[in-house]
Amino acid sequence: MDINNFQRIGSVSNAQVGRDFEETAKKYFKANSVDLTFGHPLHLGIGRIKKSHTFDLGCNDSINGKIIVECKSHTWTSGGNVPSAKITVWNEAMYYFSLAPKDYRKVFFILKDYSTKRNETLGEYYIRTYKHLIPDDVEIMEYDMVGQSVRTINERMVV
Repeated sequence: MDINNFQRIGSVSNAQVGRDFEETAKKYFKANSVDLTFGHPLHLGIGRIKKSHTFDLGCNDSINGKIIVECKSHTWTSGGNVPSAKITVWNEAMYYFSLAPKDYRKVFFILKDYSTKRNETLGEYYIRTYKHLIPDDVEIMEYDMVGQSVRTINERMVV
């Protein structure tokens, strides 16, 4: 019986890919004079009852301010299709951002993955298709692994 393996090619594990990408994001922010720590917890909820949610990176201090970052290094499927299950995870991240205190800077740090079939990056696709779920105060930053550069791809939305 053939079982699909959704392991990223060349990686030890998908969890390791995620941790490595979080490290990349941390280094990017540090190079831009923002020192973040891994695993930044906040109490979130709709009503009176709150539950702790841990963002990938964050800080709450007088030097760096209040920042939370979610990191996703998802890619198009090997056939160039939309990774539907991964997009659901992105929507969940947007929900957590919507519950976070308004005085936090909110950054969704994603891997740039370009589809020649669709003529857009996964991040551009997400914004085009799911902009109604993206809070106005969330910055979506796309990391280009080849050029080792970052661009904010939803600047029009940042308040």
